[in-house]
This record gives sequence, C-alpha cells and structure tokens, in this order.
Amino acid sequence: MQQIILITGASSGFGALAARAMARAGHTVYASMRDTQGRNAPQVDAVNTYAKEHGVDLRTVELDVQSQDSADAAIAQIVAAHGRLDVVVHNAGHMVFGPAEAFTPEQFAQLYDVNVLGTQRVNRAALPQLRKQGQGLLLWVSSSSTRGGTPPYLAPYFAAKAAMDSVAVSYAGELARWGIETSIMVPGAFTKGTNHFAHSGTPADKARAAEYTEGPYRGFEDEILRGLAACEPADADVATVADAMVDIVNLPFGKRPFRVHVDPADDGAAVVAAVADRIRVDFLRRIGQEALLSPRVVG
Repeated sequence: MQQIILITGASSGFGALAARAMARAGHTVYASMRDTQGRNAPQVDAVNTYAKEHGVDLRTVELDVQSQDSADAAIAQIVAAHGRLDVVVHNAGHMVFGPAEAFTPEQFAQLYDVNVLGTQRVNRAALPQLRKQGQGLLLWVSSSSTRGGTPPYLAPYFAAKAAMDSVAVSYAGELARWGIETSIMVPGAFTKGTNHFAHSGTPADKARAAEYTEGPYRGFEDEILRGLAACEPADADVATVADAMVDIVNLPFGKRPFRVHVDPADDGAAVVAAVADRIRVDFLRRIGQEALLSPRVVG
C-alpha cells in the first residue's frame, strides 16, 4: 500500500538515503529540510532530479525542526495535498565531537533542541492528523550509543540521542490506543558513507579544548576515530539502514517491530536494549497495561 511519508532532516545522511529508498518502494515521500531556497537549494535540486530520473514520487518540503511554525506549515501542506499522513520519520539530528568540558551549556541546549525538542515540535504538528485517522507510524532514528559502547568525546550527542530514545519509548504507550505504532531504528557508528563525523560540531570554548589537545589526551581524537573505524567491517554499508527502514514501513499494521538494530560494529547496544525493552514489557503487564504493547485499531 502506497503511504504518505515525511522524513525530517533529509538533506543528507540516513534521511536522504531513506527518502530515496522509500520512494523507490512506491511510497510518496517528503524529504524535509530547512532553508530549501538557500543553503539546501542544491539538495532540493538533487531530490527533484532523482525523482525525475527514477520515476518516483519524491518531493521536498521546508521544515525546520527548531520552529513550531515551520513544522505546522509542513504538515498542513502535506495533509492539504493528500488528505492524510501515514508515517513520520524522526531523523533530523546533529552530531558534535570533542571533549565534553569544552562544550558550553548553550551548545548542549542547542543540540538537545535539535535532536529532542525537534521531535516534539513535529509530533505536535503531526499527531492530531494521525490520531484523527486512527492509524499511523512514528519511526524514530535513535543511536546505538544510547545503550551500547559509548566512546568519549561524543557526550552531548549521546545525551541528546538517549533523551530522544526515552521520549520515543514513552510515546509508544501513549499512542497505542490511538492506533499509532512506534518503531525505533538503531544505527551503529558508521564512519563512512555519511557526513556525520565530517560535519560534526566542535566545542565553542577553544581554549578549554586546547588543554585537552596539549595535555594527556594529546592525539586522542584521532585515536577514537581510528578505533571506531577499526570496529567497522570493510563491507559496512549505510544503505542497509535505509533498507531496514523501508522494511519496517512496508510491514502490515500491527506487525512492525518495536526496535531494530543495524550495527555492523556490534557495540553491544542490541544486548542491552533487549533487556531494557523486556523489562518495559514485563512492567506494563504488571500494572495491567499489556494492551499498550500493541496499537489498537480505532474505528
């Protein structure tokens, strides 16, 4: 069944790959991004070219996850065009790399605003339509860092992703009675194939950061990056993340998995998450809310 899909942060990385993969699967896909007439104008052109060359229904829409007005306008545009919205993919996010102490509190807050509050703005814009329909899917792009191996120098990003994952888990129970499913995609650390590390933010306090580069942690950034790359198999392909998202979307209502890991480096997140998710299931049963584990058809 063709579905109407919105993907946030789809100018590059997992978002761009997923948008193209879902469009190839026969869905109508909105690759959303901010500044579509400015900085991301080339990405808009690339999307339009791809859609024409491959004969798929892939579109762009202006959506800045840091603006509620922008989120509201994007959702309104999609619903006006199709009368519905079936899937929201929470992909927008930003990575930073460097010693935690050298990031200012304002940088932590800004990262939280993009990676966590951005999902809340989009949800507040989209969920009234999904609840009205009595059916839909929220697909959250989390990170293996929330529960697996957590190397240093990524603290602000890891903290924000862990918060987003926690929000996703809570939403799952609060939306099940509305017929809205939750799936959490958990990619591992891909050091090639995306620009996550190349475009990652750096500490604003350069003097404090320099104390690390000149002190006992001299050369540590390179050590971490080499270590991560060494854990990644030579054949690791970021496209597998997009393919896994397509598989989730294509499954029938009520059959979509709660959490899917795609982590060639196998940092242990799948093991820890399996325990945490099992405890969630057990506790919901203990408090008499087992029904929240599956979406209910509303009608």
